Amino acid sequence: MQAQFDIGSVAPQIKAKAWFPETQKIAEFNLSSYKGKWVILTFYPGDFTFVCATDIEAFMSSYEEFVKNNVAIVAISTDSVFSHKAWSETSPRVKTSKIPLVDDFNKRISTDYGYLNQETGAARRGTVIIDPDGVVQYAAIHNDAIGKDVDHIYTVLMGLKYIRDTPAAEGHVCAIPANWKLGKRALDIDVVNDIGKL
Repeated sequence: MQAQFDIGSVAPQIKAKAWFPETQKIAEFNLSSYKGKWVILTFYPGDFTFVCATDIEAFMSSYEEFVKNNVAIVAISTDSVFSHKAWSETSPRVKTSKIPLVDDFNKRISTDYGYLNQETGAARRGTVIIDPDGVVQYAAIHNDAIGKDVDHIYTVLMGLKYIRDTPAAEGHVCAIPANWKLGKRALDIDVVNDIGKL
């Protein structure tokens, strides 16, 4: 049975082999072991492709900022773990990465998350953000030829963290307005008295 995937739902379980570049080992990746952390799943169409390598490089350019905010970044494609290993060891953009590369050769993960391109059999390019309770809070899929905007993903992550870490008073809602940037105020909305004022 296919897992239910939607914003606000528990993230479908992931248990698969992965290449861990930091330890230079193939080992099991288990999403449930990341409870208590924010997790960013970065889906991409395939190893040894040009745009996909730039995605990994872009995440690595902000990697320490993500880690400081209790975030684990995990990359997933429908390639085998052996392909991941070879790509990690040979690509100039990927060989310095610390991001685990998860094997989805059987396409189960991409299917469960709704990211499988039925025509090509590859994962679509997209991003999922899962909160420390294992709940999906953000999902995006876009054209495979467009690399990811990691600054935007970081801003979304920080907005989600702000909402989680700043509980609204009774009768109020904490919300992030359009074009919000880190350091700016969020909206503290009185759900009765602010109707029509924003």
